[in-house]
Amino acid sequence: MEMVKICHITSTPQNAIPRLLREASSAIKIGMKPYIVSQGESFEKDGVTYIGMESAKSRLHRMIFTSKKLYKEAVKIGADIYQIHDPELLPYAAKLKKKGKVVIFDSHEFYGIQIEIKEYIPKMIRKLIAKLYMSYEAYICKKLDAVIAVCTINNVNYFENRSNHTIFIENLPDNNVFNKDFSKNDNKSNTAVYVGTLAHVRGITHLVKAIAQTPANLILCGPFSSKEYYEEIKSYPEYTKVDYRGVISRNEIAAILSESYVGISTILDVGQYPKVDTLNTKVYEYMSMGLPVIISDYTYARKVMEEYEFGICVDPENIDDVADQITFLLNNPTIAQRMGENGVKAIREKYNWNIEERKLIDLYKGLIN
Repeated sequence: MEMVKICHITSTPQNAIPRLLREASSAIKIGMKPYIVSQGESFEKDGVTYIGMESAKSRLHRMIFTSKKLYKEAVKIGADIYQIHDPELLPYAAKLKKKGKVVIFDSHEFYGIQIEIKEYIPKMIRKLIAKLYMSYEAYICKKLDAVIAVCTINNVNYFENRSNHTIFIENLPDNNVFNKDFSKNDNKSNTAVYVGTLAHVRGITHLVKAIAQTPANLILCGPFSSKEYYEEIKSYPEYTKVDYRGVISRNEIAAILSESYVGISTILDVGQYPKVDTLNTKVYEYMSMGLPVIISDYTYARKVMEEYEFGICVDPENIDDVADQITFLLNNPTIAQRMGENGVKAIREKYNWNIEERKLIDLYKGLIN
């Protein structure tokens, strides 16, 4: 039997696609040949063929021109299954379906909700754009073979009656990278750490101001949402307690977490964040590495916290509350260690990629058959 080809298409750069790498690795396990078409370089690694395109000059350029180029390169592969990862690629998902291909939309976010907080869209038309997008998204998704969503929203399926088949696959840690318990690491310093996109809505402004009220320093890792926001954060007097490490690899993240004392994810109450029935991916990584976690006090987070007690829920907009809880963990290492151990237990029992991978493999096998 000829090897089944699966082609992932994303308009994002290759250094921002850990979910794709996990999914490609899972496809290899069942004898499929994975390709990833994206911005970046072309090369072969670990059984995955990367086909790179030049970087987009702007967000609009990416949506209009880069997406079309990615589609043309993807068609050349002649894959059996195409898995698209960005909303601007939906028109090309429909074209691939017309060519008789099996097509999956892997929806990393709930874009119809997130549009309403996108600062690059004029505020007065965001609701209209969101409504139009959701109608178009449903129109396309009903033509496709499957939609992969990260989770439900307040226990409701966002894609209910808007797709033919939906499965839920969470962004859980790569077991081969985030699999060590550093809760007893003597090399830990008095540092809080945040990994991910650095934006006001992710609570970074409040976090930088909170850290100044504690004995800790703050490690930040990831891309800033804009150059202007980076300059704004650097202008704060509290920035003297910030150690910005830039955009880093998965292995570098694990090393940084191993030297940190507490993981932070204090996302503000906007968009999908307080509604989703999952935790931020980086929270799971903090837990995997044995860090106690300070997290926004939202419904799902509170539910998991009550079950596993892996950290402390806070009001993300209350700078004093965030600062007090960081200080509390620094002053109570025994409690912090126990929380870290509870987080590791939660990952081993329930929140790990091995469980999600089985669902993905079942989907691939079903589509192949």
